[in-house]
Amino acid sequence: MMTPNDEHNQTLLSHVHPVDWQNPQPAARYDLVVIGAGTAGLVTAAGAAGLGAKVALVEKHLMGGDCLNVGCVPSKALIAAARAAASARSSSALGVHLPGEIQVDFAAVMTRMRRLRASISPHDSAQRFTELGVDVFLGQGAFTDDGNAVQVDDLRLPFRKAVICTGARAAVPPIPGLAETGHLTNETIFNLTELPPRLGIIGGGPIGCEMAQSFAAFGSRVSLFDTSSRLLSRDDEDASNVVMRAFQNDGVDLNLNATVERVEQTSRGKVITAKIAGETISREVDAILVAAGRAPNVEGLNLDAVGVGYDRSGVQVNDFLRTANRRIFAAGDICFPAKFTHAADFLARIVIQNSLFFGRSRASKLIIPWSTYTTPEVAHVGLLPQQAHARGVAIQTFTQEFQNVDRAILDGIDTGFVKVHVKSGTDRILGATVVAPNAGDLISEITLAMKNRIGLKGIGSTIHPYPTHAEAIRKLGDQYNRTRLTPLTRKILGLIMKLS
Repeated sequence: MMTPNDEHNQTLLSHVHPVDWQNPQPAARYDLVVIGAGTAGLVTAAGAAGLGAKVALVEKHLMGGDCLNVGCVPSKALIAAARAAASARSSSALGVHLPGEIQVDFAAVMTRMRRLRASISPHDSAQRFTELGVDVFLGQGAFTDDGNAVQVDDLRLPFRKAVICTGARAAVPPIPGLAETGHLTNETIFNLTELPPRLGIIGGGPIGCEMAQSFAAFGSRVSLFDTSSRLLSRDDEDASNVVMRAFQNDGVDLNLNATVERVEQTSRGKVITAKIAGETISREVDAILVAAGRAPNVEGLNLDAVGVGYDRSGVQVNDFLRTANRRIFAAGDICFPAKFTHAADFLARIVIQNSLFFGRSRASKLIIPWSTYTTPEVAHVGLLPQQAHARGVAIQTFTQEFQNVDRAILDGIDTGFVKVHVKSGTDRILGATVVAPNAGDLISEITLAMKNRIGLKGIGSTIHPYPTHAEAIRKLGDQYNRTRLTPLTRKILGLIMKLS
């Protein structure tokens, strides 16, 4: 299931899918049966068991799901190495000169990733969840036809309530020749031990962008293809433009507005043929990464028999995360458009409340930030301008460029910004985008403010350390406060000063 079969992957598998695992004898009835042991399933199972529920957790593949095994954890290990290489190459701009050309030992980078992934894996292990009081079953789970139990091999797990947390996998577009030629996805790229000299990437979303920049830093010649006119099409357009300029500086070959027509294997390598504005282009590569969206894992669950609706987007749920079957809920990537680990975490908390305690918590009430870990990072929360416009909400936008923030200047950062949208005529924050080396950290201050109804006025009146990148957010508060100084306000203040 994981290659190479070294000590680190053996350690990983000993935690997340032990080969000698013996499924327990099922209880007479479970308060909750959770299918899928990714983030949503693990949080649901641990939380429910901690509150006294009798819980069964079913996983057919690897405990920890995508995040631990083939997502957040391994990708961020690679990104850390890629950033180190990029920083070393650009260090002369700060007066730090390194002898010779910077060399990346890709095999060592991947070994480090596997070692760190294995070191994190006990937290998601079958043994740990057993110690938390959860009955862990490794195998394919499916609802029985009568809808009263989940079947795992020859074991029947009766339940009062059940939760589907089976997540999603890489979607592979039907491009002629792609299957025959062979390709990587996020589920296999972290198995590499040798750096592809030439890497083709199909998809300009978060996964495609993070891997494109990382492999370019490692020394691959990267060609990226996307049907959109810009990278990260779900994000702020100004943010996308900053990332695209960074990619061009990093030597990434961007092919946008591109329709990949076919893939072929030749004696010189794999050939990707695409059409852009009526012109046919070809790129020779040694490996292809497909990062063109996600597909829900609904197969094999026997959902039709229990009346659970689903489509190409996943399991259909209402705002309370309940399916059409009132005894069955869902959480995480299987049912929610925001496919992030932190979203799955908080969706699981909603499921616990609503399934076991007559809760009425709504998924639509969650304020969910996200971040793409390119350099610079792009983070966002709340509404984008076009979304506000579609809802008929008038907004006012405040922008602080990092080129005018002292700490950013001293750190050699001349691009990036913080942009905040407020409801027109108020300081109520409706959305924000941050483009910065640490945007994923900075966005949390704005998310906290939105969650607790703290407006730009409140942020502006809060002391921030100097010099920091976060001072850019406080400066937005100053910008808002200056808009309140109307001619009438200035006149009144002038009169007060004369009387004081």
